[in-house]
Amino acid sequence: MNNEDQRCSFDCPMEVALEVLGGKWKGLILYQLRGDTRRFNELKRLIPAITQRMLTKQLRELEADRIVHRKIFQEIPPKVEYSLTRFGLTLTPILDACSGQVLLERI
Repeated sequence: MNNEDQRCSFDCPMEVALEVLGGKWKGLILYQLRGDTRRFNELKRLIPAITQRMLTKQLRELEADRIVHRKIFQEIPPKVEYSLTRFGLTLTPILDACSGQVLLERI
């Protein structure tokens, strides 16, 4: 194997996946969003061990990385929904391979 084979830029799917799925919570959040649009409180209910502050932080990071889309509805009270972006959807095979149970056991 030469040096070119050992290098991995951010374009490498494995590196992107490890960057996005790294940490305790992002994988769980993405797993819950992999097939559905969810509201904040629904995500909090599905991942009860995460604090509200941490869920907000992780969702903001995922949104900044363009993995998660945040849709705000102009109504009272405000309604916000989260879903995977097209790029985020490319991670679903990895998330499905992890089979939720493995991710949930990490809590």
